[in-house]
Amino acid sequence: MKEYLMSFLLFLMVVSNGYCQNETIIEKKPYFISNNILAKIEKTIPNAKQLYTNTDFFKIVYFSDGLKVTGYLSTPKRKGIYPCVIFNRGGNRELGALGDNALIRFFAEISSWGYVVIGSQYRGNAGSEGKEEFGGSDVNDILNLFPLLSQIDKADVSRIGMFGWSRGGMMTYLALTKTDKIRAAVIGSGLADALMTTKKRPEMDSVFLQLAPGFKLNRDSVLKSRSAVYWADKICSTTPLLLLTGSADWRISPAEQFEMVNKLYEIKHPLRFELFEGGQHNLIEHIDEVNHVVRNFLDHYVRDKKVFPNMDEHGN
Repeated sequence: MKEYLMSFLLFLMVVSNGYCQNETIIEKKPYFISNNILAKIEKTIPNAKQLYTNTDFFKIVYFSDGLKVTGYLSTPKRKGIYPCVIFNRGGNRELGALGDNALIRFFAEISSWGYVVIGSQYRGNAGSEGKEEFGGSDVNDILNLFPLLSQIDKADVSRIGMFGWSRGGMMTYLALTKTDKIRAAVIGSGLADALMTTKKRPEMDSVFLQLAPGFKLNRDSVLKSRSAVYWADKICSTTPLLLLTGSADWRISPAEQFEMVNKLYEIKHPLRFELFEGGQHNLIEHIDEVNHVVRNFLDHYVRDKKVFPNMDEHGN
């Protein structure tokens, strides 16, 4: 009986420890960007220094499924309680990892609108433990950011949005099949049909082969499991989506976005779609327009908690 009791207590300690780990920022350090780097960023983002001056940046380490995962956090310098945005990076491994450019363009920009912004590097990247799976268990690294926001003094966890770019768009779609806490989500040049992507860019097969478990034996099923066009109806129906794409994007074909828009339209999912003429993958040529439409969308649905309109056919 004594041995049983000791074993049970040990089990409770392990479970409790694991639970606490996934709700804890274990390291939070101020992060600074040098003037030399800011000067380089100003070539594409002219107000980079102003954005940086008005924002507090932090590099964070947190537990996700028992793994130490790195990421970043930004908050407005001014006092207040602000809505939140979870930003999901693109790329894989070190390609597309969150760095100074992304911190200014996305984190500082969105924080300047009055938001707390948090994002993960995903497991296996930038000093994180584990191995990323390009849309597998690493989606938990996004979901495990939710309890972290409750530890941020300036964060209003009743108002949370999400923003994913490229691969981060795929991660956003996947996350939205697992939570209804997101008031609105923005997808920039998002991967929505991995089969179409690998057909257009055969080199992407090697990325999935190296990162996605089971790819070698079950290629198509693994790709479909990461392709929202095949399970659009599983995305949280109460989360309005804003999709952005450029007509000159060579990484993620605009045709892929059209396919996703059609799927969402068929099921009457609340949706707004913006196609930027001549826009490349990062839409840098349209940065002011992108910021304008994204800010309006987030302010409407996240900051102001507006309800999306009737999606059924109606009117005169």
